Amino acid sequence: MKNPVKYSFRTEIWPLLILLATVGLSLWAYPQLPARVITHWSFNGQANGWSSREFHTIFFPALLVVFYVLLSFLPKLDPMGARYQEFAGVYRTMRTLILLVLFVVFVAATLANLGYAINIGATVAGAVGLMMIILGNYFKKLKRNFFVGIRTPWTLSSENVWDKTHLLGGRLFMIWGLGLILAPWLASVAAFIILFGGMAVTITWVCIYSYVLYEREKKDGI
Repeated sequence: MKNPVKYSFRTEIWPLLILLATVGLSLWAYPQLPARVITHWSFNGQANGWSSREFHTIFFPALLVVFYVLLSFLPKLDPMGARYQEFAGVYRTMRTLILLVLFVVFVAATLANLGYAINIGATVAGAVGLMMIILGNYFKKLKRNFFVGIRTPWTLSSENVWDKTHLLGGRLFMIWGLGLILAPWLASVAAFIILFGGMAVTITWVCIYSYVLYEREKKDGI
């Protein structure tokens, strides 16, 4: 099957620029980085994970390339791949957004290791939160498929359940995204509740909602 999402120079210019910028930053930063760099921070910005600078400067560019290739060909592997034609523009935007957020994380981590005063917690949470808000706004445009969106047995079994669940799920993702942006500026307990509690509530809510909709639909014989 041909890839249902079409690509051209116009559609690929931003993803490719992000990849080039990632590689460029890696090459520029490598000789300036210490031999041992911080690769992980807690939610409140405390360093709790380290690796070599070789791993840091190779892993992130490689990760972005893998994501770019995987996301580019994912629609071709989907048994419902033909549906991607109905939201191809949204899918390409989502792919670019994911790459951009990964790039922002790499930039923040690299600059922090070079001694710049970077608030890692606020930067990463802000980038991810903004991504959640944007993705949530696009959820209502997604059509049934096996890889992208809220995939429960009930959304995959009914077009109506899929559409209604994504309308609700999109709103919940946007609220959670806003919470993530605010979380680093709150007390640790509140930030923890927003991060993990928000995730749990969102996942649980959409799962139960999709199940209830499906059962109601089945009962009504729709």
